[in-house]
Amino acid sequence: MRLLIKNGRVLDPSNGLDEIMDIYMENSEIVQIEKDIDLSGVDIEIIDATGLTVAPGLVDMHCHLREPGYEYKEDIESGTKSAAMGGFTSIACMPNTNPVIDNGAMVSYIINKAREVGAVNVYPIGTITKGLKGEELAEIGEMKFAGVVAVSDDGRPVESPAIMRNALKYAAMFDTPVISHCEELSLVQGGALNEGYMSTYMGLKGISRASEELMVSREAILSLTYQVPVHIAHVSTRNSVEIIRHAKAQGAPITCETCPHYFTLTEEAAGEFDTNAKMNPPLRTADDVQAIIEGLKDGTIDAIATDHAPHHPDEKNVEFAKAANGIVGFETALSLGVTYLVKAGHLTMAQLIEKMSVNPAQILGLNKGQIKVGKNADLVIIDENKKRTVETDKFLSKSKNSPYNGYELSGTVEYTIVNGHLVVRQGILL
Repeated sequence: MRLLIKNGRVLDPSNGLDEIMDIYMENSEIVQIEKDIDLSGVDIEIIDATGLTVAPGLVDMHCHLREPGYEYKEDIESGTKSAAMGGFTSIACMPNTNPVIDNGAMVSYIINKAREVGAVNVYPIGTITKGLKGEELAEIGEMKFAGVVAVSDDGRPVESPAIMRNALKYAAMFDTPVISHCEELSLVQGGALNEGYMSTYMGLKGISRASEELMVSREAILSLTYQVPVHIAHVSTRNSVEIIRHAKAQGAPITCETCPHYFTLTEEAAGEFDTNAKMNPPLRTADDVQAIIEGLKDGTIDAIATDHAPHHPDEKNVEFAKAANGIVGFETALSLGVTYLVKAGHLTMAQLIEKMSVNPAQILGLNKGQIKVGKNADLVIIDENKKRTVETDKFLSKSKNSPYNGYELSGTVEYTIVNGHLVVRQGILL
């Protein structure tokens, strides 16, 4: 397939590119990046990107595709279609499936299935421990050779400091990132909402910030002491940001991510017992939201991930305390970033793309997140100023569990290009 993008604002933070340019793609690669490319007479599809932003395809380093085992919530085909609609060209899926992804055979299954039915690039994440039990290290080397880009027991913490230390040291031998779900379970014990005013008002057992912050502290200390990389998932509190900021200043090779819901929503979103606002970690306070934004601005928080967590309506339409945790995120993440970070003056568009493409690719060691000749043609074309109203019933995800239904957001995905192939054209999945 031959594609020519004309007159777009080409934005690539990895090489400081921010200029009106044309991009020519052929056979899945970027062939030319210049002004006024003339290919008249050549059989080629031309995209007029005048007034639009052309950026590296978004990279989501933390999502749940639910396959195998929970295909009633999502599967690789539906999840990757949803990702493409959100401008993601590469996604890394967590291993808490059934069976879990804790061996080479399961890794190969995900890779092969994604090649068959996936609309975007899919990179499996394996478990840290066998069966997600936290008792014995999984075969990290075997999984690395089979194709994982990281390991994580996401959904559960690794409770033993010794096992986590061994995992960090062992994974570092294979240059494999370890993504830590930071939660001290003894401080959670059936909690449903952030511990504070709203949990008291709603009569729900609260979840202390300390449950996250204790584990963030542990991982920071292990990383600093042994000089091994660790990546902290879904940071949600002010103290977590400050702990990570301090650890980085001390020289710890630590990175972290947050999610759009932690810089856009507070615990009050659950005030009407809306289970679509129930997640783990829970939504926090306005002060925590401000701290997350500060962390994004000063570089403490390296990446924005979706933590796309689809659930069947029957798992959400129950009492708040019994409802499943998580929201779908692919189809709102970019717009939330544009609206609440760029339009609000907290980040530039280049900085947002850095958090949603360049940095996640670098942390996972992917050859993505760049617009350069010879690189894979993974691109997203964005209308930063176009507004849309979120309609969850139109999501391509099988699940619709999102608290953003009815929100008016700026920033729409007009085109998604994966390996040189148009997957989304003018906001419509092909």
